[in-house]
Amino acid sequence: MEHIRRYSRHPPTNIQGLVPIKGYLYHEKQIYAPPETRLQVLQTAHDIPAAGHGGIKKTINTVQRYFWWPSVKKDVAAFVLSCPICARNKQPRARPAGLLQPLALPQHPWKDLSMDFIVDLPPSRQHTTIFVVVDRCTKMAHFIPAIATLFIREIFRLHGIPHSIVSDRGSQFTSRFWSQMCRSLKISRYLSSAFHPQSNGQTERTNQTLEQYLRCYTTHLQDDWLDILPLAEFAYNNQVHSSTRLSPFYANYGYHPDILPDIPLNTPVPEVANRLRPLRLQLRTLRHQLQQAQDTQKRYADRNRRPAPRYAPRDKVLLSTAHLRLDCPSKKLGPRFIGPFQVLKMVNPVAAHLTLSSSYRIHPVFHVSLLKPWRDNPFPGRHADPITPVSVSGEEEYEVSRILDSRLRYGKLEYLVHWKGYGPEDRSWEPGTNIHAPAKVRAFHHRYPSKPSVRRTRGSRLGGGSCHAPIRGLPPAHTAMLGEVPYSPEVPRCSEFRVRRMERKSQETPHAASWIQAL
Repeated sequence: MEHIRRYSRHPPTNIQGLVPIKGYLYHEKQIYAPPETRLQVLQTAHDIPAAGHGGIKKTINTVQRYFWWPSVKKDVAAFVLSCPICARNKQPRARPAGLLQPLALPQHPWKDLSMDFIVDLPPSRQHTTIFVVVDRCTKMAHFIPAIATLFIREIFRLHGIPHSIVSDRGSQFTSRFWSQMCRSLKISRYLSSAFHPQSNGQTERTNQTLEQYLRCYTTHLQDDWLDILPLAEFAYNNQVHSSTRLSPFYANYGYHPDILPDIPLNTPVPEVANRLRPLRLQLRTLRHQLQQAQDTQKRYADRNRRPAPRYAPRDKVLLSTAHLRLDCPSKKLGPRFIGPFQVLKMVNPVAAHLTLSSSYRIHPVFHVSLLKPWRDNPFPGRHADPITPVSVSGEEEYEVSRILDSRLRYGKLEYLVHWKGYGPEDRSWEPGTNIHAPAKVRAFHHRYPSKPSVRRTRGSRLGGGSCHAPIRGLPPAHTAMLGEVPYSPEVPRCSEFRVRRMERKSQETPHAASWIQAL
C-alpha cells in the first residue's frame, strides 16, 4: 500500500471527486489507484492463490471493494481475458462454436457413401467387427462382417464405383492401401476432422440402430450376431427413413419387398418404361425431401451452437484436451486447453488446420468447437508464471501395431515400430520413452528375449559394455518380467530387417496396384 500512498501525493487534475484522507486519495469509499499501481492491484485481486483466478465479475467485485479508477471494469475484463492460466485451465460455459455445415446433397443412389466400423463385438465365428456402409441418397445400408477387399466384394459388385466416401479418421480409412485404392478409382475421400465424429453422423446413427437390433435378438452368450446380421440389414432397409420418408429398399428399387408372402397384393407388374418414369420422379422427390430434412436438422442443431469466431492464418488458438491423452497423474486436474498454436489455414468455415509439432501424432485439422482464441498480454510488465510443459500422447492415427526390433543407440534404448494401418516403408525407430504400449513391448521381449531391453546387457552380438536404458512406458511389474534369457539365433538382425523391409515394399505395393488394375 505504500507505493499507492507514494503515487497519491500528486492528485490527477482530470479526475473530479477525489478526497485526500490519511495519505490516500478516496473516491467515495474506495481508494483511488494511480496508473502506476493498477497492474499490481489486478495481479493481487486475480492471480494470487487467495484470489483464485476468478472470472471477470468476481474480480471486479474484489477490486471494487477497495479500489477505484475510471476504467476499472474495462481493465479487469482485459486482464482476466488475457490470463494464460485461466485460458488453459477453465472449461468454457458458452455454447459450442461452429454452426452446422451440411454435406452437399447426393445426386444419384450409391454415388455418395458414408462408412464406419462397429468394433470390439463378442466373437462370432471369429468375427468381431461389422463394416457399415450407407448410401447418403436412399439411406440404404449394408452390414458386412469383418477394408479394401470388403468394399470391392460387397459394395462395388452391387452398386459400382461411388463418387465420394465420408468416413472418420480410423486407421482403416487412412492406410496407404485404402488411399491408393481411392486415388486409383478417382473416389473423393472426406475424412472427419480430428475428434469430431459429427462429420460422419449418418453412419454413427446407423451404427446405433444396428447395435440396438443386435441387443434385441442376440442370445445371452452374444456369439450369434453373425447369423442374424442379414436379417438386421433387411429390417433396416425395409423401414421408412425419417429423412426421405421412404424405405431405403423402395428408394433404390421402386417397390417394397414381401415379408408376408401369404397376402396377395393387387398391383400389376409394370412395364419397363412405365416403371422408369416413376423412378426418375421419385429421385427428384427424394432430393427435395433430403433437402427439407437437412434444413430441419441444421435448424435444430444450430439452436445449441453459436457462430464460430473468424480465424485467419497466423491467428493463435488454444486446443481443447478433452480428447487428448495427457501424460499427467490425473486428467481431472490437468489443463483444459494447451497451446497456443498458430492457425495454418481454414479448411472450411468450421475446421482449422493448426501448426502442430510432429510429436503430437494427431491429425492437425480440428473443429472450431475444440478451439479457443488466444489473447496476447496487453499489460507490459505483467508477471507470468512459467507454464508447466504438457506432454500429449494422442494416438488417433499412429497406433502401434507391433514392435519389430530393439537396439541401443548412443546408450539409449530404441524400438523399431510398425504403425497400425501403415506399410513397412513407414516403420520408424522410436525412443523407448516414447512407446506407451506396454503389452506390445512385453510381447516382443517374450518372443525375442535376447534383444536389448530394460534389463538386457550388451552381448557379444552388440559389442561390449552394458546399458540399462529404462523403458518408461512399462510399469515396474512389467519390467520385472523381462529377465535374462539366452540369445535365440532366430532373432533377425537389424540389417536383415532393412532387407526384409525392402522386399516387403517391393511385394506389397505392386500387389495393391495390380489388384486395382484387375477391376
